[in-house]
Amino acid sequence: MSRRARALRTVEDQRARVLDAVRQLPAETRPVHAAIGCTLAAPALAAHDIPLFDNSAMDGFAVRAADVAVASEDAPVALHVVADLPAGTSDDPALASGEAARIMTGSPVPTDADAIVPFEDTAGGLADSLTEIHVVQAPAGVGAYIRRRGADLRAGDEVIPAGERLGAFQRAAAVAAGIAEVTVTRQPRVAVVSTGSELLAPDQPITRGRIPDSNGPLLEQLVADADADVVLTARVQDDAAAVHEITAAAVARGADLIIFTGGVSAGAYEPVRGAFDGGGEVEFTGVAMQPGKPQAFGVLPSGCLVFGLPGNPVSVAVSFEVFVRPALLALQGRSLIHRPRLQLQAETAWTTPPGRRQYLPAVIDLAARTVRPATAGGSGSHLAGGLARARAFAVVPAEVDNVAVGDTIDVMLVE
Repeated sequence: MSRRARALRTVEDQRARVLDAVRQLPAETRPVHAAIGCTLAAPALAAHDIPLFDNSAMDGFAVRAADVAVASEDAPVALHVVADLPAGTSDDPALASGEAARIMTGSPVPTDADAIVPFEDTAGGLADSLTEIHVVQAPAGVGAYIRRRGADLRAGDEVIPAGERLGAFQRAAAVAAGIAEVTVTRQPRVAVVSTGSELLAPDQPITRGRIPDSNGPLLEQLVADADADVVLTARVQDDAAAVHEITAAAVARGADLIIFTGGVSAGAYEPVRGAFDGGGEVEFTGVAMQPGKPQAFGVLPSGCLVFGLPGNPVSVAVSFEVFVRPALLALQGRSLIHRPRLQLQAETAWTTPPGRRQYLPAVIDLAARTVRPATAGGSGSHLAGGLARARAFAVVPAEVDNVAVGDTIDVMLVE
């Protein structure tokens, strides 16, 4: 019998509420070399053609195709070499019938040439190639091994569309197209705040009842991976006044988004709920997902978005991927804001939570097309060790009672 969540908001509804509150950040102009990781707010257009000129695709000889159209092993064609064209040359030597120019890959093709004969298609190859050559293999025809000007892009063509991230490949394409500057969205400024009187800084000794704050480092890296800037990190005690104080500090630093971990549930010591509940700015709700059921979200008068995530590390990781990361990318105007997904077969069986969509840290084998839990302990939100092995989240609908070996599972990739 299927199990359905009652009185809980769906993941889609909560995410829609988040994204409805997002306003794209202002655009700015940056040099291409200083815009890596930024999202284009306007298309980047080619300043010149790619290639810039007709050039050789091979090391060999620039020839007139008609001169060597019948060349073969049995009937080589002799040509007199009248020029040498290394890469970087600007020479454009004249070629009469029966003449050739030695040419290297990338060198401009002489105006009088209409084909390239590779070294391999001559009797002597590179040796003695500056006097007379003997062509033993006719080129395929006019244009053989010539890269034509503008074959890739023409000046004015769109190189990178708006909404795309400027990564290494995009940067290379922009430079090749002569683009010096791009218009990009300002990267979000983010404050990361871990709440909990039990939390220790990384350099503090472990004592009974205290645990290391792993949520802070986790979120710092996840925020950076989403191409946003961390402008403040903090740990605060289970005290609502401390939450108010750190919120004011984050806003003063120009934060566009604050992420709190812990303090959003229904316990006796919930500082985020104590600071914001009832104020009308931040809403606390339950979402039909596991882990990550308790969620908080709102917008401060400054326009700063506030996320309150559960305190357990796996809940933090899941909640970030499902709600916070899409918001960070939407702030940047990114055209794709959701992680890629694929379908794999369950390698092993596991249980699912009643009436809630499961996001299970998972190990995937793309060769075998299988997925399995990242930890033998199941889907406990406190099992932070399993995150080290997780490369994806197995996403199981709330209506599924359990997963059996061989079941088809929707998998959200996170690497």
